[in-house]
Amino acid sequence: MSQITTENSAIDEVVGGYQLSALDRCDSCGAQAYVRATLASGELFFCAHHAKEVRAKIEPIALEWLDESSRLLENA
Repeated sequence: MSQITTENSAIDEVVGGYQLSALDRCDSCGAQAYVRATLASGELFFCAHHAKEVRAKIEPIALEWLDESSRLLENA
């Protein structure tokens, strides 16, 4: 396991190649974030629900669209 420092200065463990952790929260509702959109002006975090709502508008202008929402189905 390696460690990274997030913008909030919290140290998260990257497990199984995932970059987002339970500490990353949706900027819209505060739920756990499964999507990170990196823009020229900074990062936005979204739960799977809000990511679906904004994807068509934000993904075309994003430098990176990291979607880890498939993690929701891992233990199903």
